[in-house]
Amino acid sequence: MSRAFHWLMPHPYLTLLLVIVWTILQNDVSAGMIVFGIILGIIIPWGTSIWWPDTPKSFRLGKMAMYIPVVLWDIIIANIQVAWIVLTVPNAKLKPAWIVVPLELRQPEAITVLAGTITLTPGTVSADLSDEGHSLLVHVLHTDDPDAVRDDIKSRYERRLKEIFS
Repeated sequence: MSRAFHWLMPHPYLTLLLVIVWTILQNDVSAGMIVFGIILGIIIPWGTSIWWPDTPKSFRLGKMAMYIPVVLWDIIIANIQVAWIVLTVPNAKLKPAWIVVPLELRQPEAITVLAGTITLTPGTVSADLSDEGHSLLVHVLHTDDPDAVRDDIKSRYERRLKEIFS
């Protein structure tokens, strides 16, 4: 039964998410829309499952629920900081930097979440991942201390992601 279920729905959470998103986008909660959403929710993950990596060995949803508010708070603060930089720092006095962040993370999903978190935070962008996946190249809009930015990324995000994906 489990093998047949996995064949039919290789990613059940994605199926559920697609049904919900389809229903919301249609702005019509009717049996027909929900059934069509279920059909799409089965066909899309099934058709794309060959390109999906294996699921992470472990994932702590509770830890992720604690990670999300940290990231949202950092995005809000970074928006204010970037606005302040844009309004008050002349271009000639900007101190952009390229920072190499050595990674202790090894799971591709965890590295992807880290890179996405960095890119979502205004003023920083993940630019490259080393071939071995042991370091991440990050560009910072303005910083006086690149080492502090690196240490902040490691302590604020990577440490938490290691707990989430361990």
